Amino acid sequence: MGTMRSGRGMPDEQAKIDFRGAAAADVPALVDLVNSCYRGDSSRQGWTTEADFLDGQRVGAEGMAELLSRPNTLVLVGESEGEIVTCCELQRSGNGAYFGMFSVRPGLQGAGLGRIVLAEAERMAAREWGCRLMRMKVLKQRPELIAWYERRGYTNTGRTEPFPYGDEAFGLPKRDDLAFVELTRELPAD
Repeated sequence: MGTMRSGRGMPDEQAKIDFRGAAAADVPALVDLVNSCYRGDSSRQGWTTEADFLDGQRVGAEGMAELLSRPNTLVLVGESEGEIVTCCELQRSGNGAYFGMFSVRPGLQGAGLGRIVLAEAERMAAREWGCRLMRMKVLKQRPELIAWYERRGYTNTGRTEPFPYGDEAFGLPKRDDLAFVELTRELPAD
């Protein structure tokens, strides 16, 4: 369980966030949450929007259900007062974990919840899976987001990966120069 300082949309100074693994029944709420954070006008309420770079859905129900069924994968859900307000994907491989699909309800962004979720994901990967490295991919066109992760101890490895143009599962690109950069952080041993 985490707590969050008072901020937009969270009037309680010590709002509690309960974490758990997602279940199949969560698919509709997760699809709505993720898409509201990344695409369309609703995503512009927060600062994690990709609406200037991509159209289309970030994830559909089928893709989310498939993600939940993958081995060595966990979709970590954060709830406040019984409502899903955040989620992230964790994939275990070897001694590391991949962190992705990080979503915080747009109206709650900027209140400290992202730091709480990232810390919980790192704790989970280190303590429960024994992972010593967290890695992620971030659009290189998002310098403010990369800087946010760097302030939390992540390092840009310099490795890049082209955007998967032509695969609508990742969205409909509005630009032809999209690419991902890899960020990593060593996780503390327990």
